[in-house]
Amino acid sequence: MAGPSDFERATTKEVRMSAALPNEPTFRESVDLMYNRAVALMDLPPGLEEKIRVCNATYTVRFGVRLRGQIQTFVGYRSVHSEHMEPVKGGIRFASAVNQDEVEALAALMTYKCALVEAPFGGSKGGLCIDPRQYDEHEMEMITRRFAYELSKRDLIHPAQNVPAPDMGTGEREMAWIADQYARMNTTDINARACVTGKPLNAGGIAGRVEATGRGVQYALREFFRHEEDKAAAGLTGTLDGKRVIVQGLGNVGYHAAKFLQNEDGAIITGIIEHDGALFSPDGLDVEAVREWIVKHGGVSGYPAANHVSDGATVMEEDCDILIPAALEGVINLSNADRIKANLIIEAANGPVTAGADDILREKGVVIIPDMYANAGGVTVSYFEWVKNLSHIRFGRMQRRQEEARHELVLTELERLDEAMGDKWNLDARFKDRYLRGADELELVRSGLDDTMRIAYQSMREVWHNRDDVTDLRTAAYIVAIDKVAKSYRAKGL
Repeated sequence: MAGPSDFERATTKEVRMSAALPNEPTFRESVDLMYNRAVALMDLPPGLEEKIRVCNATYTVRFGVRLRGQIQTFVGYRSVHSEHMEPVKGGIRFASAVNQDEVEALAALMTYKCALVEAPFGGSKGGLCIDPRQYDEHEMEMITRRFAYELSKRDLIHPAQNVPAPDMGTGEREMAWIADQYARMNTTDINARACVTGKPLNAGGIAGRVEATGRGVQYALREFFRHEEDKAAAGLTGTLDGKRVIVQGLGNVGYHAAKFLQNEDGAIITGIIEHDGALFSPDGLDVEAVREWIVKHGGVSGYPAANHVSDGATVMEEDCDILIPAALEGVINLSNADRIKANLIIEAANGPVTAGADDILREKGVVIIPDMYANAGGVTVSYFEWVKNLSHIRFGRMQRRQEEARHELVLTELERLDEAMGDKWNLDARFKDRYLRGADELELVRSGLDDTMRIAYQSMREVWHNRDDVTDLRTAAYIVAIDKVAKSYRAKGL
């Protein structure tokens, strides 16, 4: 799995300190402010409005693990924001700056995100205060398994109640450990593999999960560019081909988004920002080459084919068409929002734009595709993986060969009729091969993700363009999501 970059794994403390300006809201406050902005435009009973806003419960666990001859104590969290639908869903992040406020804010975003893309989950989130770089693989396995044990015995990991997934600092490896730990504790649970998503393929994972969030960013941009009115709002024209893109954070999400946009849509990646600076080239960067350099050298310093900028954050302020913050929250804040020149910002990370910066950018006419939609590819494909685990069969296994046989019958009959009429037409071999090939799991996953991102965007833009009191996509997204959560609670009798 393409794991998180050093930028993603680095502590968020420095980012928060840089954002700690007068009147700058915290991440948790930003989420609440944006929620309040949306519900002010809705007709919800005050009690229901408060019920949706607050976090239902947060469990804090402090556990010890014997490492290097002594016991080390770790602090972890699992927050459940809303149980309007169950199970609840949300990633587990490993980072040294994890705290309760951050976990609860992320859990709230998961509630709204799942509602927006119609994934049948409530919102949850987890975190462990740890710097994974300080421990070897065996030590990380011991720590992860103990954390999973503490959560599992309280049903905070359970296929029918609470289903974690990867987040910053975690990946397929950690999810496999968690799934195995749960299975050891629940030996008769036939659905044990569904207790967590984001697993390796050989441990019950699904094709396309690693790329899912980055692929979702690509599909979100494609859908945005299908609408002339939306492009005009951002001062953009044409297609993604030739658009200048700056990516902040080339971890799993940023790497896949940048690679797909460059290779499949013709976008020009002019800037890549990492923990040790940034690379900038108006003529474009080779994403694959930069990624290989980062994996080998741990950062972008010394990369020979582009200019290196030591103060990487300043590259976000370079002129571009699309800015993709794909690492940490709060990187666009009151200290730099007025210098952002991008026409369009798509939030591949959670909460990269603070509420204060959001106000400044909207006044400047910058269009922001919000995080709860833009990075929903991960939870969407996690949903597919959960369904696969519960059904105990991979997608495509039942129908793929039948589709191929049916397509072959059609082509054979067309060729026979054409020959009977005295003509002979020859199909392009590549077309014939593609037409005859039935969809495998990866193609079905991508199709489902594309459909999800299209429908969710259309639900947002309908509110954005049809209501005079809604002037941005973020407010529209919150309104759509909150309305769906409210209807679920009403159906429960609240």
